[in-house]
Amino acid sequence: MTQPYTVDLTNCDREPIHIPGSIQPHGVLLAFDTNLSVLLRHSSNAADMLGVSVANEMASDVLLGGALVHTLRNAVATMTDARRPVLIFNETLTSGKAFDISVHRHRSNVIVEFEPARSEIESPLRLTRSLIGRISSIENTDTLFQQAARLIRGMLGYDRVMIYQFERDGSGKVISEMKRADLESFLGQYFPATDIPQQARTLYLRNTIRVIADSSYKSVPLEPVVDLSGEPLDLSFSHLRSVSPIHCEYLRNMGVSASMSISIIIDGELWGLIACHHYSPRTMPMALRVAAEMFGEFFSLHLHALRQKRKLDTAARARSYLDGMLRLGSTGDVGEFLRDNMLDLGQLLPNDGFGLYIDGRWHAHGATPSPAEIPPLARFVTSISEGRIWATHSLSRHFPEAENYYQLAAGLLAIPLSQLPRDYLFFFRKELVQTLNWAGNPSKSYESGPLGDRLTPRKSFAIWKESVHRQAQPWTDEEREVAEASRASLVEVVLRHNEIMAEERAKADVRQRMLNEELNHRVKNILAVIKSLVGQPIHEGRSLKDYVGSLKGRIQALSFAHDQVIRGDGGGALVDLLNAELTPYRGNGATIAFDGPGISLDTRAFSVMALVLHELATNAAKYGSLSTAGAELSISWQISSSGDCIINWHESGGPIVNPPERTGFGTALLDRSIPYDLGGESDVDYAREGLRARFLLPAKHVRVTPDALASRVGLTAETQNRHAALLPNESLILLLEDQMLIAMDVESMLSDRGFANVIVTNSMNEALLIMRSQTPDAAILDINLGKDTSIPVAEELTRRGIPFVFATGYGESSIIPESLNSAPVVRKPYEIETVLDALSTAIAGKQG
Repeated sequence: MTQPYTVDLTNCDREPIHIPGSIQPHGVLLAFDTNLSVLLRHSSNAADMLGVSVANEMASDVLLGGALVHTLRNAVATMTDARRPVLIFNETLTSGKAFDISVHRHRSNVIVEFEPARSEIESPLRLTRSLIGRISSIENTDTLFQQAARLIRGMLGYDRVMIYQFERDGSGKVISEMKRADLESFLGQYFPATDIPQQARTLYLRNTIRVIADSSYKSVPLEPVVDLSGEPLDLSFSHLRSVSPIHCEYLRNMGVSASMSISIIIDGELWGLIACHHYSPRTMPMALRVAAEMFGEFFSLHLHALRQKRKLDTAARARSYLDGMLRLGSTGDVGEFLRDNMLDLGQLLPNDGFGLYIDGRWHAHGATPSPAEIPPLARFVTSISEGRIWATHSLSRHFPEAENYYQLAAGLLAIPLSQLPRDYLFFFRKELVQTLNWAGNPSKSYESGPLGDRLTPRKSFAIWKESVHRQAQPWTDEEREVAEASRASLVEVVLRHNEIMAEERAKADVRQRMLNEELNHRVKNILAVIKSLVGQPIHEGRSLKDYVGSLKGRIQALSFAHDQVIRGDGGGALVDLLNAELTPYRGNGATIAFDGPGISLDTRAFSVMALVLHELATNAAKYGSLSTAGAELSISWQISSSGDCIINWHESGGPIVNPPERTGFGTALLDRSIPYDLGGESDVDYAREGLRARFLLPAKHVRVTPDALASRVGLTAETQNRHAALLPNESLILLLEDQMLIAMDVESMLSDRGFANVIVTNSMNEALLIMRSQTPDAAILDINLGKDTSIPVAEELTRRGIPFVFATGYGESSIIPESLNSAPVVRKPYEIETVLDALSTAIAGKQG
């Protein structure tokens, strides 16, 4: 490809990456006129890859066949947005070759991209539903970042997956990472804005997913590169678009052979990226790419909702605390009162140090300038703040004397304590590079390419440190809002008997109401967007084009029964469903017991009961026996003489129960779903001493499984003590499981029981590699790992005297050699009690 000018580091931000004139070689691109009648341009590999003759000005039906052209025209007619190409999977051309096809219209061209079909890939619909179900109930952003990185790595198989957040100045930070065990970590590492230029970030907004299959690829030119009018083809929305040679050089210098990025977009702005790296070439099939793209959109929505909720919660907590101060500070010496409450004041905003300058006296905590340096700083702030809060992330730029202490106080937020300010509450932040928690190996070197050694993470980090020298983490809009509310409240304390105080209070109340109403409005909007995902059930046979619509299933339905939906074929054991819904409440102090024969429900009954039990469990946790320590929830079931299953739900010892005043969705669900959907019976009694419910499931939906565990009860103190004695919570547990979602379930169950040190891997080789540097206290080994088995790992554990258990889902016990026959075997799906019992047995065997 001929470049209009030489691309180097001085002009890469002006590089025309949306019109490269070429594509990556793992696919074919054809560009037609707006009517999809005549071929205008094609990639030079089109004839060889498609297996047909290709020439510009060919009629589309001659090139592709009338049936396919008809399909493509119908697709284009339904398009509303170039960012949403129509996708056609496993389409066979006249040459006999099968392709996945993407088609979109942009400006005066219809662009059709072909990639070789991969029929073995799982349905994008099923993949995305599974992933969304895993994050929809997360209420903490740090957990969301960690889980998202784990899910994407598990689904796509990249060696490294990072969540990368942009700062206000365009630089970025790796805030979450899941990686191969032998790779160094980039977690916590910063990169300068020049590593992802502005025009690249603009493209990330237009096209939310970008794939590089091989960073050493040889680009395939378009023919012609420019048309008769001299215009290149705009590939802004093309997934095959050739990428910047600067970026490929950067990846090669890092040793990265393939990459993928998923845009995280919040309020129409690029918040960050889900960045994936692989250390050998990797072509991402279209189906997986679409699943990742849809997951990225839901992730962005969910992150936005959590951020807005956190803003509202922060403002409410600050308001509540300051209101309390107003009541307490209405009498006595104001200065003494504020000094006595300094530690509480310091909790208002994230900081490295804070101090109160009142009546000419300085009282400080944490990293702050010396007392002699505070009076000049207070005079400076008075001269520029005009009685309002004043904040900067680079104090020395505005106040040269701060050069003397920039490492301790690079950032300042000042809250005046009176209308005519002379007293202040100061918050300080250290220089950003001083607070960096370096996660990589500082001595590791990378290759230097033809464009220089700057194109490596280590040099990027050095440039970032230089660019943020004497700067602190910037103060956010939310923090400024909290500071302004604090200023108004503190002024009221200091001037409590003054007319100015009344005016400030009125203004503060108005501002706070406006803030709360705006935040509440934003949160409701985001929650409404997520709530709008509630729609019609997803039926087999719906096209991928309807996939976005299929996501509009109730969030509750997307996440019901969690692991059972993933593991099962639609149906499942009643006892497993009860455990899935009630396990989160076992630590609340209430007693949970249930008993009955082994029962398996068919697909329809399992889905209906998942919703019913979820509703009952949620209500019990909010209003019933699961909300009170010492209360009891008992669930029992039996088979009637006619083969029907009768389930009894009985709560006792909890709060007094009042019948619902109106029939909402939950009440209607409990009353109607089983009779309507299953032809059974539902009877709910809101007795004052505790809710009682009786459900009858007709025999046609029920199957007795005599070999199943007949009953499950809550943990006994004896069992808990035995587990704790043999396997303390601080134990390091190795989990070898090749199914990512199952592994996450086991890790989550162990975490719920207090086991925080769990190493998860999906391959025999990686498990052995981990054991070279770490020695687990116990291990859980999936016997069958697809192409491999876990036997070599078990043999190494046996050699070291480390206890372990085997897990099997298909009865592969026969492949266990005689030398390992003494190891306990648990069957899938995993039950935490069974796993802990087996581990305890293995440990006891080693000790004996």
